[in-house]
Amino acid sequence: MTKKKVLLIEPGYRNKYPPLGLMKLASYHKARGDYVKFSKVGFGKEEGMSSLLESPWDRVYVTTLFSFEWKRTAEAIDQAIQIAGMQPERVFVGGIAASLMHDDYQNEPRWAGVRFIKGLLVGAPANALKLSAEDCDFGADDLQGGPIEERVPDYDILSDISYTYPVRDAYFGYASRGCVRKCAFCGVPKLEGPQREMPPLTELVNGIDTAHGVKKDMVLMDNNITASARYKEVIAELRDLGFESGATLTQTNGKAVKRRVDFNQGVDARILAKSPMYLKEMSRICISPLRIAFDHIGMKKVYDVAIRMAADNEIKSLSNYMLYNFMDSPSDLYERMRLNISLNEELGIRIWSFPMRYQPVNLKERTHVGKFWNRYYLRSFQIMLQATHGLVSGNPSFFMRAYGEDKHEFEHLLSIPHAFIFHRDHYEYEDGRPVLDEYFEYRNKLSESQEQELIGHLAGPDIAIPGIPRKHYAKLAGDSTIDPAIRNVLRFHTLDTRHRLGSEDKKILPVFSQLNPDPVMPGEDEHVEDAGLYDDDSTQQEIRNQSASG
Repeated sequence: MTKKKVLLIEPGYRNKYPPLGLMKLASYHKARGDYVKFSKVGFGKEEGMSSLLESPWDRVYVTTLFSFEWKRTAEAIDQAIQIAGMQPERVFVGGIAASLMHDDYQNEPRWAGVRFIKGLLVGAPANALKLSAEDCDFGADDLQGGPIEERVPDYDILSDISYTYPVRDAYFGYASRGCVRKCAFCGVPKLEGPQREMPPLTELVNGIDTAHGVKKDMVLMDNNITASARYKEVIAELRDLGFESGATLTQTNGKAVKRRVDFNQGVDARILAKSPMYLKEMSRICISPLRIAFDHIGMKKVYDVAIRMAADNEIKSLSNYMLYNFMDSPSDLYERMRLNISLNEELGIRIWSFPMRYQPVNLKERTHVGKFWNRYYLRSFQIMLQATHGLVSGNPSFFMRAYGEDKHEFEHLLSIPHAFIFHRDHYEYEDGRPVLDEYFEYRNKLSESQEQELIGHLAGPDIAIPGIPRKHYAKLAGDSTIDPAIRNVLRFHTLDTRHRLGSEDKKILPVFSQLNPDPVMPGEDEHVEDAGLYDDDSTQQEIRNQSASG
């Protein structure tokens, strides 16, 4: 068998978890005797194009993740074609976005000849990769091998790059695939289909232990583990594998560290609320955190029941995914966030909410605006979330200060100038107070119809154009066709968010950064993969620039 050269490429976006699909492909090709290399192109100081172009590659795989990373992914595919010696038939593109947006990728003229793989790599490798002996594809004769999807992932390739994944010392796997639900906002039904069981986790763990050493944590990416017919068996298996409640692992340095199990896609409150069995079983493993989805206000009752059941079973570290910008309103979002604060206080637990901004699974940019939201509100909420890296703290005093005492105050906060959010202490308690007072003097004089017109101007379609939004507001403030009372308010939206008024400090002061007294914030490994904090508008670009400059 001739040894082939195989390059695995991940586009240059930030992501929390390593590319499991590429790790399984690496395992497959190394077992064949092929030379395999992993590269994260276009990210920071990763290996440049010149070294990858030095010699031809027999096959180049490119993985995809979020649909809105279209631009970075497209750049990676373009580079892959160059690396493949301008032979696009040697380039294979798969993963989440390539599956959900298969036609968009397939129909891009400049990618003619590239192999776009839809769905999971199940079945014999030659069939899963659509290899053809007529096209002289190497591996086309592998019609009896086991599914690539079920292979033990190769962790060794992660040392090929300098990028560090926040979650890495873990077993990554699935006890089940697919889901029994068909939620309108979710791509799982299209990507994975109906719920079905996967091989026992013991096979995965033993394989990883043998090839790559023992891992501390267990990250299971099941979409709905509570709907599994093997739910109790999976929990029992996890205990047998060393992930019982309170489990620790003694590392090579002799230090004992806590282990944890994370069903990172969340569990279904509607199923949890049906029987005490689910959470009683969950309490028998070192679950941390227990992630429960709270996608809309209609789930309030079952979510409340599920949280109380968790508390009854001494599960006190909880996290929840909170979809917004779909069919909800800002008031609806506030009510869901506020419920968690009440449950924290009443039950003595700690729930961290991770609001997840909805984007259609086939949209190439983060441009979707929900029916009851607008661009300005979305941007304001993103800025608020920056203080705690995308999570809503369970601390009551911080929550009330950050998001308001009630839903009306929350919506009001969403509409104020962003300079007041970035530098809240400065404008409320320091030299900027006269400016804030003047703003409210004008704002409070607006009639209800003028308020609606103001919000319309703040959220108007022109706000999406490139450039600093406050320049747009300056133009509106000087537009004589606009009501003078509204123009007086618009002036305050031209205030610079990059530094405080009258200060030489040119760095952004992250909102509320000094106000959060919560001493037990979850670690980065417990955060969500993507909370929608960073879109392409210029305000968020300013945040990124400040973060990069330290």
